[in-house]
Amino acid sequence: MQTIQNRALLKVLCDASEQALAVVNPATDEVLGYVPTLSEADIHLALERAHGAQKQWAARTAKDRATIIKQWFNLVIQNRDDLARIITLEQGKPLTEANSEVVYGASFIEWFAEQGKRSYGHTIPTHNRDRRLATIKQPVGVAAAITPWNFPIAMITRKAAPALAAGCSFLVKPANQTPLTAYAVAELAYQAGIPQDVLQVVTHHSSTVVGKVFCESPIVRKLSFTGSTRVGRQLMAQCAPTVKRLSLELGGNAPFIVFDDANIDAAVAGAVASKFRNGGQTCVCANRFYVHRAVYDEFVARFHNAVKQLRVGNGMDHGVHIGPMIDQAAKDKVNGLVTRAIQEGAHQLTEQSRMEGLFMMPTILVNVRQGMDIVHDEIFGPVAPMIPFQSDEELIEMTNDTIYGLAAYFYSQNISRIWRVAEALEYGMVGINEGIISTEQVPFGGVKQSGFGREGGQEGIEEYLDTKYLCFGGI
Repeated sequence: MQTIQNRALLKVLCDASEQALAVVNPATDEVLGYVPTLSEADIHLALERAHGAQKQWAARTAKDRATIIKQWFNLVIQNRDDLARIITLEQGKPLTEANSEVVYGASFIEWFAEQGKRSYGHTIPTHNRDRRLATIKQPVGVAAAITPWNFPIAMITRKAAPALAAGCSFLVKPANQTPLTAYAVAELAYQAGIPQDVLQVVTHHSSTVVGKVFCESPIVRKLSFTGSTRVGRQLMAQCAPTVKRLSLELGGNAPFIVFDDANIDAAVAGAVASKFRNGGQTCVCANRFYVHRAVYDEFVARFHNAVKQLRVGNGMDHGVHIGPMIDQAAKDKVNGLVTRAIQEGAHQLTEQSRMEGLFMMPTILVNVRQGMDIVHDEIFGPVAPMIPFQSDEELIEMTNDTIYGLAAYFYSQNISRIWRVAEALEYGMVGINEGIISTEQVPFGGVKQSGFGREGGQEGIEEYLDTKYLCFGGI
């Protein structure tokens, strides 16, 4: 950890023990340090503290909370270089990409600091002359979250910031691969003035154990989860007895569509950005490519040339575009999908070289058919399967043939087609002539088995607010 200058951000680091959780650099297999783990009893105590602290936090004015949360934003930006190094060391993404994630994660803190002051109720025209009707917004109470490893700061801030701005207390269970970023960003929150019982990081060897405690506890009034559809289903079932509010951002299988009237230069640039961001380890990255037969050969050739320029390596090294896979299981899954696709008739267009450790070369597959596993499974790696199509109707049928509905992308210059396709795609977010669509001002979320609820935008804070109706009689 010598490369991390601001050691004060990592006060949580402890010595190795049977209870401690080792944090490993996926690029070098080096143990970066150890973080303590909580027992189930400790987690319940943390919930009790959060419950007690929430009332005092909610009693502050929205402006008071906003002032503190804005200071959190300022500290994150001031410590952006150190936070980026921590992200790269424990998660693997290139340092420039990690730096961008810090800014992206901080943007949610700034955005929701302001949105907390705009959580308006309404006055409602009355139905009787002696009554007055109104609504007010109140925090749901204690909120909890379970976050993934692929965006270790942004996945926390876009949940924690609206919760805190709304007046909730917040507990987060970060991924075991990336707890250092969670602790570092929480330390900055404490320095900004957010009480430690209002924002707590919970680490444990088993996400299943923590999830069960969160789901079953009557103290937790809201649970937010980003992860696989399989785990999301389990959490949803476990929350049923307490009728808990849920936000689920689950698996994706994003189509990337290139029509015959597309700007090919823009489509290639968008495809590279969407597919290989974080090495393809994002829930909204392009998962399968549908290219009109009229431009198929041209697009594939130019995309191939662009992919050959990408450099794979340690994210701390200058000029690296793609870092390692997060762990061996992730690499094995992607290699398995590629192997099966080739066995089923696909052809690997890119260099067929195997890299040591957790590194993977970016891969393009052609001769891919709609029925292959690699088309229907979330790849979560640097692999781009190419599928030709002929008609818009055929295209829509193929792209919607999935249980997922998170993000989709398409390139076209025909305004009539743009509207028709955008409306027909069964996805919560659609990028039109754009491969990177995430920003703090917009609602992020999916449909179908990609989950429900929205993060970011005006809608994001509503996930942590209850609407209370007030009826005044005898006026």
